[in-house]
Amino acid sequence: MDVETVGALGAMAGQSEFSLWGLFLQADIIVKSVMLFLVAASLWCWAIIFDKALRLRSLTKRAEKFEEKFWSGSSLEELYDRVGPRPPDPMSSIFVAAMREWRRSSSKGKDVKPENIAGLGPRIDRVMRISLEREMDQLQSRMTFLASTGSVAPFVGLFGTVWGIMNTFTAIGASSDTSLATVAPGIAEALFATALGLVAAIPAVIAFNSISSDMNRYALRLENFAGEFGAILSRQLEERS
Repeated sequence: MDVETVGALGAMAGQSEFSLWGLFLQADIIVKSVMLFLVAASLWCWAIIFDKALRLRSLTKRAEKFEEKFWSGSSLEELYDRVGPRPPDPMSSIFVAAMREWRRSSSKGKDVKPENIAGLGPRIDRVMRISLEREMDQLQSRMTFLASTGSVAPFVGLFGTVWGIMNTFTAIGASSDTSLATVAPGIAEALFATALGLVAAIPAVIAFNSISSDMNRYALRLENFAGEFGAILSRQLEERS
């Protein structure tokens, strides 16, 4: 085998050591565990991001369609019967909860007694608020994982980096070889853990802020609908009294 072939093979071996897969394989068990944890956290974050983004888009479209039906001038009783007992979105759930309480208190459409009017309005507002909070709690599930990943992942990656550098210096001390060829692989694998921490944290923080903002706007939309619907029911109660 000539000198050029040996040099080419040596270059290929050197390149493989500094590839992402090579850096993972040559890391010790602690650094590997850190890397695997960060990769798994990043994948789970992206699953949450896509799920929340698609769900918010779907719920916004459903809310628009429901509001069109609600403000179309049709009877509230007819709309309630059309939606059914299993509403498909939070806005419909708020509407159904209020109408269910309305029907229970007014004996399904009969006149409400004057002495019950004062208590019916607050009860309807209360059931709508409870329904809103329950729906938003379900929508906001797993958002804590995004926030936790955004704040913790860089430190987990830093732990892997510190551990890898400690192992590198231990190896240097044992071999008494301070050449770049000896030091570089250990430093590279250690820094790779920090890079994975940032890869997991940065999208999680950006997505958490963006999705939280969208959820706040959606929650405000639900609150406005609940307030407007409560005002409509209050006017109807006054007309029946």
